[in-house]
Amino acid sequence: MNLSAIPDKLFAILRRDLLTAVRYRAGFFLATAGTLVELAAFYYLSRSIGPAFRPDGMSYFPFLVVGTGMYTFLLLAIRGFVRVVQDAQQSGTLEVLMTCSTSAPTIVILSAASALVVGMVQFILYLGLGFFLMGTPPPAANLPACLLIFGLSLVIVVAIGMIAAALQIAIQKGSAVLWLFGSGAWFLTGTLFPVTTLPAPLRNLSTFIPLTHSLTAMRMALLEGADISSLAPEIRFLCLFAVILLPLGLWMFSFALGRARLMGTLSFY
Repeated sequence: MNLSAIPDKLFAILRRDLLTAVRYRAGFFLATAGTLVELAAFYYLSRSIGPAFRPDGMSYFPFLVVGTGMYTFLLLAIRGFVRVVQDAQQSGTLEVLMTCSTSAPTIVILSAASALVVGMVQFILYLGLGFFLMGTPPPAANLPACLLIFGLSLVIVVAIGMIAAALQIAIQKGSAVLWLFGSGAWFLTGTLFPVTTLPAPLRNLSTFIPLTHSLTAMRMALLEGADISSLAPEIRFLCLFAVILLPLGLWMFSFALGRARLMGTLSFY
């Protein structure tokens, strides 16, 4: 595979998806309106609870903003991988895409890049509006640490996205991964409340969910300005998950793709 051609292919995919988004821009405005409503609800929820509630020593509203914003971005990014495969299955183009000169995992990752970019823009907008409602930006944010945590989280999201895409090809149930994160994992990752309030068995279980460490580390770096030494335990967890999950995700996708070709079920959905 010619690596020098990847930026050109990525640009072409992003340009295509941008033109599509411009054509159907009503969805963007609806998503923005939904974001405003959600932030307003969290703002008044935190006011009704009062300043005495300080999860992990932080004010509740910024705790909510960072947690829900980061979690939503990660979930949307994973959904992007499933959608790439689903759309190709429904349009009957999956088999053609998987047989071109570019490797199949690369095609899926590049095709999901638009979802990642849109998710990042929405996350930044979400944080900006949240801090605007607070009336002040975080006073001591550790931006290099935030970027490191975000990068590691992105690698993990790509890995989970590839696993979800593999399930979509193998059993047409990649959405089950989305359901797992959307309906269950948010409860264990500390999105709306600190993990420390969970019972011990659930708290121990939450340590095996990568997003728990992403949210905890991002809050510490962005809201408290924690240094690398304080963030080291969470960063080690994120590195471990990235090293294990990324090769696993790529292998699962390649295995599911090869088996689907052998069984003649590649375009089933």
